[in-house]
Amino acid sequence: THTHTHTCTSRALSLVVSEEPVWRDPFYNGSVIKERGAVVLRLAKSWFRIGSLEILTRTGELDVLRTLLDFVIKEHFKSIGTNDPDKYVVFFSRVLNETAHLIAHWMSVGFAHGVCNTDNFSLLSITFDYGPFGFMESYDPNFVPNTSDDEGRYSIGAQANVGLFNLQKLLEALKPLLTSDQLSQSQQILREYPQIYHQRFHELFKAKLGFLGNEEKDSYVIAFLLKLMEDTGADFTMTFRQLSEVTLSRLQKGSFAPSLWALSDLSSHKHFRDWVQLYLQRLSR
Repeated sequence: THTHTHTCTSRALSLVVSEEPVWRDPFYNGSVIKERGAVVLRLAKSWFRIGSLEILTRTGELDVLRTLLDFVIKEHFKSIGTNDPDKYVVFFSRVLNETAHLIAHWMSVGFAHGVCNTDNFSLLSITFDYGPFGFMESYDPNFVPNTSDDEGRYSIGAQANVGLFNLQKLLEALKPLLTSDQLSQSQQILREYPQIYHQRFHELFKAKLGFLGNEEKDSYVIAFLLKLMEDTGADFTMTFRQLSEVTLSRLQKGSFAPSLWALSDLSSHKHFRDWVQLYLQRLSR
């Protein structure tokens, strides 16, 4: 059986193409074209999302809300006891942890979902409903893959905060089923989200840089590199790829073969050598 991992995503099983023509606006920019219609059949362990619970609370269907939650917990959160009086708090805590980890994973590979509303956020932290998604090339926290998102609401750098907003909405949906003690417990869990997210982000980027163990300045070395990448527009994926391939002596010299073009872009920064010094010292330890 398929065990859940943080990089879990929905899958395309089949594509059915129709002879029937349809009008589409593929880039959401008003340039409408005629093309053949198609239906994609997608698979995931579950399609229940934060919005599935929100809508029931909004319409006051609390019996259905309880039935659905109990089903989701029994089916997909088997370690939570069905008779545990605090099961909804434990469920909320689990969803919060998994969501924080998922978004940290997105960030570690430069993935921008594109439309992070509550109806596109899975209760199982599966990546799904990513229509206008994109992978960031030049490092830019304001990268927006969705051309209809004029305000950059779902820019890559906003994803962690959007995750927190969606979890607040999840807690609002659960509120009618919680005692006042359980609600204050859950609010405390919500306050821990930034720390959980940053911890996971930190671990993933440390692994990308080849750091073993923990050192106080690791966060600084990571943030410093991302700032150099932002200032120089260095390619996100290829900077890490080439850092893993370059020899330490070549890195120290700061002169790169044409094949190491991302590092070459990065090395144009006036503080590049300062960062390399810190990086090499850290690796030597």
